[in-house]
Amino acid sequence: MRFFQLTVQFIQHCLAAWPLLFPLGFSGFFLYKTVAAFLPLKPGRVWRVLLFLLLSGTTGMVIWVGDNNLLFTLPVFFAVFLAVSRGNFVGRLAVTGIFFCLILTVCALLDTYYAWTAHEFGQDNFFFYSSKFLRPALAGLLYFGFRKRMPENPPRLSPKLWKLVLCLAAMPFSALLAVVLLTQNKYDSPALYATSMSLGLAVLPFVITTALALLYAVLVLTDHERLEEIEKLSELRAAYYQSLRREETQLRTLRHDLRNHLTAIRGLLALDEEQRALEYIDQLLGSAAVQGGRRLCANDTANAVLMAKAETMRREGIQAEIAASLPEVLPVEDTDLCALLGNALDNAVEAAVQAPEKWITVRCRAEKGLFMLRVENAAPQTPAPDLSTSKEDKTAHGFGIPGMREIAERYNGSLETCAMPGKFELVACLPLDGQGA
Repeated sequence: MRFFQLTVQFIQHCLAAWPLLFPLGFSGFFLYKTVAAFLPLKPGRVWRVLLFLLLSGTTGMVIWVGDNNLLFTLPVFFAVFLAVSRGNFVGRLAVTGIFFCLILTVCALLDTYYAWTAHEFGQDNFFFYSSKFLRPALAGLLYFGFRKRMPENPPRLSPKLWKLVLCLAAMPFSALLAVVLLTQNKYDSPALYATSMSLGLAVLPFVITTALALLYAVLVLTDHERLEEIEKLSELRAAYYQSLRREETQLRTLRHDLRNHLTAIRGLLALDEEQRALEYIDQLLGSAAVQGGRRLCANDTANAVLMAKAETMRREGIQAEIAASLPEVLPVEDTDLCALLGNALDNAVEAAVQAPEKWITVRCRAEKGLFMLRVENAAPQTPAPDLSTSKEDKTAHGFGIPGMREIAERYNGSLETCAMPGKFELVACLPLDGQGA
């Protein structure tokens, strides 16, 4: 009987509190939509519900200048954000720090200064209810403010740029911790209280402004890197089409001189110079005009990248074996396909040119709903455990493997590498069901 009474009371309390929980749900919704635009989430409804609940609960936290609730919120906030997301760890950490500053600073401003103002005018009840609706209003303002700039997929930057963003995000994060945690003794004296309140009023708006600026900077940097990828793809395509034009010119020249070549061969045969005639024919067969440009696959982007890298391998004296079977259209963005193939082959060429026997084998196909890429190449020695570049300028190189792995994970695929003495192997597998993030 007692248990039944407690259950009824609990239900009654929930029904009485639902008008206050309703705004928190709206806050969680707007914040979730904003976070999902900046942070790649793991597939699965459980992770998304967990993030929504965290955001809804955090936006309702009571945080004020001189309060230590921030310390209890911080580890939970970061743990959930990192658990539900995927991709570059430094990038996830930076985005988590930015949103932590935004959400908790809004709470601190409302619970400190808005509450103080309402109390001075004797409107404590008004503050209690109005603040519950101000939070979803501000969350909605954040979402609609960035809505037009939000990309279809979460931003992806190079590891170097993510480190830069993380360092910049440390400024508002440190300022928020300092103004909230270092003023816990503000009630010891009126002077200290006034100083603490003035400090918070000066620092907290700076924290919000800086965090918003960082979110905008991430979007700008993403656009910049995307333009660089498009430019790189355009350069590969231009090089490929230029080679086709050169071969077409050589073929026209060969056709024009064909009568002369046949006359020369006939003359050699008439003089019983069969060996010289055969050598002349072999020379013609070895010319680029006769061999012509071959199309490795039906996909224009993959074909342009593979042909350009094949030419690089030829110039470096690398024995290359390339087999590709890709359809004309793939559910993979051209820039991602270019980055995946280009980085894999660039790394293979870099290793193969240093090996005693220079060779590279490439297998690329799309079948049974999967895109498969397998690159094997000669290597001078077993690569470093972290697969870092062998070049001296490590700040400009060595991001190929992490970049390719990020692309594979974004399409819910995988990328595996295997380093052996004198050999390196890379295998990438991407589902082609359009489920990529």
